[in-house]
Amino acid sequence: MSFYTEFAPFYSQIFPFREEVYRFLQEYAGAPGSKLLDAGCGPGFYCGRFALDGYHAVGVDLDSGMIAAAKEDFPLAAFHCMDMTAIERIPSSFQMIYSIGNVLAHLSGGQLSLFFASLYEQLAEGGFWVFQVVNWDYFLTLQEYTFPVKSIASGSMEFHRRYSRISPEQVTFEVKMISGGKMIFHEESPLYPLCEDAFLSRLTAAGFSVEGVYGGFEHQSFMNNRSSALVMVFRK
Repeated sequence: MSFYTEFAPFYSQIFPFREEVYRFLQEYAGAPGSKLLDAGCGPGFYCGRFALDGYHAVGVDLDSGMIAAAKEDFPLAAFHCMDMTAIERIPSSFQMIYSIGNVLAHLSGGQLSLFFASLYEQLAEGGFWVFQVVNWDYFLTLQEYTFPVKSIASGSMEFHRRYSRISPEQVTFEVKMISGGKMIFHEESPLYPLCEDAFLSRLTAAGFSVEGVYGGFEHQSFMNNRSSALVMVFRK
């Protein structure tokens, strides 16, 4: 069982649905009835809301536990347990494809190239590609970084995250959940940092045009030495 499957029951308490994220995505989603794809959808919060609002929402995630939770909680949306680099298997053309929550950092350089190629094919002409990752321009100036601890279940459980062995090639991402002083789960996985300039060059080379670069979902200006997040919007 993967960390993400174990994490699924706690996800909404640690990373709840955010209205400002949904409003931002809606700007590029077109009218209700449009087809949308969430690449790395987790437990499906945003797909579920789009489906409720009349969109044809599809979510893909590699973790079976996350997809099982999404299907149970949001039956109006469609969900597939699959690798996001293979979205060309879904027979559709999407007005918007989006990926939030730093999902792209889990893809190596080769995987990211496969994903961008599939992404371009699956996006409708004039459609939008929207994504959010952490601001690696900033994090790559550090040797390590520990995120603030998140408490749930009235403070009886703690969720810990940490970046270590930070380099331009790879970052070690450590996560653990502690309850009553005992470890519930603990896992380390590699992340592959890509900065703003690298995304711009790779996506424009893939045929996209840049529509916007932000430091958050409320259209904050992106500052590569300060912003915690990087949000980018591209158009086919």
